[in-house]
Amino acid sequence: MATKYIFITGGVVSSLGKGIASASLASILESRGLNVTMLKLDPYINVDPGTMSPFQHGEVFVTNDGAETDLDLGHYERFIRQHLGKKNNFTAGRVYENVIERERRGDYLGATVQIIPHITNEIKELAQAGAQGADVALVEIGGTAGDIESLPFMEAIRQMSLELGRDNTLFVHLTLLPYIKVAGELKTKPTQHSVKELRSIGIQPDILICRSEHPLPEAERAKIALFTNVASDSVFTSLDVDTIYKVPRALHEQGLDEVVVKKLNLECKPTDLSEWDRVIEKLNTPTSSVDIAMVGKYIDLTEAYKSLSEALLHAGINTSTKVNIHYFDSEEIETNGTDCLREMSAILVPGGFGNRGVEGKIATVQYARENNIPYLGICLGMQVAVIEYARNVAGMTNANSTEFNQDTPYPIVGLITEWQDEDGSTQTRDKDSDLGGTMRLGGQECRLVEGTLSKSVYGESVITERHRHRYEVNNTLIEKVQEAGLVISGKSIDGTLVEMIEVKGHPWFVACQFHPEFTSTPRDGHPLFEGFVNAANEAHNLILSS
Repeated sequence: MATKYIFITGGVVSSLGKGIASASLASILESRGLNVTMLKLDPYINVDPGTMSPFQHGEVFVTNDGAETDLDLGHYERFIRQHLGKKNNFTAGRVYENVIERERRGDYLGATVQIIPHITNEIKELAQAGAQGADVALVEIGGTAGDIESLPFMEAIRQMSLELGRDNTLFVHLTLLPYIKVAGELKTKPTQHSVKELRSIGIQPDILICRSEHPLPEAERAKIALFTNVASDSVFTSLDVDTIYKVPRALHEQGLDEVVVKKLNLECKPTDLSEWDRVIEKLNTPTSSVDIAMVGKYIDLTEAYKSLSEALLHAGINTSTKVNIHYFDSEEIETNGTDCLREMSAILVPGGFGNRGVEGKIATVQYARENNIPYLGICLGMQVAVIEYARNVAGMTNANSTEFNQDTPYPIVGLITEWQDEDGSTQTRDKDSDLGGTMRLGGQECRLVEGTLSKSVYGESVITERHRHRYEVNNTLIEKVQEAGLVISGKSIDGTLVEMIEVKGHPWFVACQFHPEFTSTPRDGHPLFEGFVNAANEAHNLILSS
């Protein structure tokens, strides 16, 4: 069967949850036996989000094939059982870069290169390449209807609907229904204007999903249908819920997937959301509670740690634990000390870039190590753990990473200069290389050491996890740290790079160079986070008993 396309656009305001709505619809269709894939098309000029500040864009999600992508791809992978990749996310910057490279090579044979047809053709080609092989491809367009940046993307999907036929394409538009408290009314006018904006560029939505704090009365539903030219039975509401994992069931119960299946003439089995029902049941019936400190440098925007927060939640689901995450600014710990962590059951130090707040993270590691508090370090969280151990246990005074101090007498962490990519090709970089796309990226194998906590947590000798970093533990200095008691519990498959460490004699102290949060899902969880939450449970009980 030819691939069917569902294009999801947003209107009125940003941050309405297009990604969650798209992923939820995809999970319902997948539960009906369809082979589903998802794409995110971002209108910004950055080639990818890799060099964007987490404060501006939130987390950068890394795929198994090494793409730095929008955080919505993280939602997609948590909701559907597909590993997405480089073809599933592209930006206006990538599109223009491709077209300009072709123009410079002379591929257009002297033609004047224009938005239409050259840019729109490139968007269509990239979208169809990303959708290849799927029964249904859900394509989310970033931004808001009316944004000047998204116009080429809107034009491209308009053209696709004409070229592929209306039986093979479907437009879903997500809008806001604001509630005016003093009037006690839901207002439909913003939705009407948003659809009017879409229709002015040739796109007629087939389905509306209206975000709201309140149920949509039938009279208002009929009004929206009348003024937007959308059938009344194709106007749905997405009410605020206490967990995003309730959205698939909520949309299914309104009949969204039935309308989609009918409009696209899809042949599929009945919906089976039993896995999602089990997730909600476990989420609602915890038998214990823990308080976990996340000590980072981007805590003013918790979206910067979205996959991490979700991974802890997944571990809670799979261990029947209510996980309370407390965010601490490492700069404040640097200034005021670690007393703020005294009530915490466990401590997690996530990744990050730059030297701001690093000494606060190192102090946090020392506090966790010396007080036998369960610790999980991720990426930079592993590097600061190695630095702390080198300084305070191995006697390597002023040990540091060359990222933070080029003149450190003990550069226990240094810049990656050479490594093998997933396809076996050798990559080389130096300190003057561009920042964009020059990190060790994507899924790579790690061999775990027998008899270690890491090996017992994973239960496997070789694991594959995703990386995103420029600096590695310095092999020429690590032996002295090992002699002082630090355990190297995992190395790259060729044995050259440190991947995991742990502290001998500590109840639970594990750190890894990779990002395990990118492979955690609510239905399957992740062994490393589950081990961490179980350790936090034990520590929490000790706190209560004392």
